[in-house]
Amino acid sequence: MTDMPAKPKLSATVLLVRDEATLEVLMVARHYEIDFASGALVFPGGKANSEDEADDWGGLVDGQFDGTQRAARICAIREAFEESGVLLARERHARGTDADLIGPDIAERLAPMRGAVDRQEQSFLELIGDNGLVLALDTLIHFGHWITPAMMPKRFDTHFYLAPTPSEQIASHDGRETTDARWLNPQMALDLAAREEATIIFPTRMNLRKLATAQSVMSARELFSSANVVTVEPRLGKNEDGEACLFIPEEAGYGQTTERLDSVMR
Repeated sequence: MTDMPAKPKLSATVLLVRDEATLEVLMVARHYEIDFASGALVFPGGKANSEDEADDWGGLVDGQFDGTQRAARICAIREAFEESGVLLARERHARGTDADLIGPDIAERLAPMRGAVDRQEQSFLELIGDNGLVLALDTLIHFGHWITPAMMPKRFDTHFYLAPTPSEQIASHDGRETTDARWLNPQMALDLAAREEATIIFPTRMNLRKLATAQSVMSARELFSSANVVTVEPRLGKNEDGEACLFIPEEAGYGQTTERLDSVMR
């Protein structure tokens, strides 16, 4: 009897971007004691929890999303808050599409709760509600959708989002799941990986490669706001040289369809 593949767990990741001398994206270094991608540079993100799917979020979010898309966006914002301290939210009395996001004063006041939210000792829903805020789901641009291959024992159904970083909010690592927070130009991050000066796993590298086609936050929004997101579930196979590889669909728009298996974790 053939074992059934593990069911992928809903997850979300957010590419927080800003304009400096060039377009930069926030990357955090995963703690070396974490079992998945330990020590790697990643975008803030993680698994959804039951509260991310709660109906009670209805009045505490901006943006017309429901089901998986709402839960994944809530997860992305929560994980960004936990791992970087950046909070994509608005004051409830000044909510609505294109309204300003909160500044550093509110983000810093809530920052001491990052660890408690991460450990689920503090309800994120209650933290947002009790402080008169709403989550700005509408600021997230759906950027990618990756599902871990069926042969893997741990599988994730991960939605990637792109979001401009609120002005003057300061990102910092949490010291628990992440040990560093760095703003990097996407191509610079890829160059670090190519020189083996940083560990960046395959899906992260592909999304950096896609982001590197933009030159600024504005051009990223123009390029990706209406782009079709094609689900990527890498397929194991061999290339023409007989090397074991992962294959992804060309229509996903990553400019690359094959990666040698021995390079996937590099």
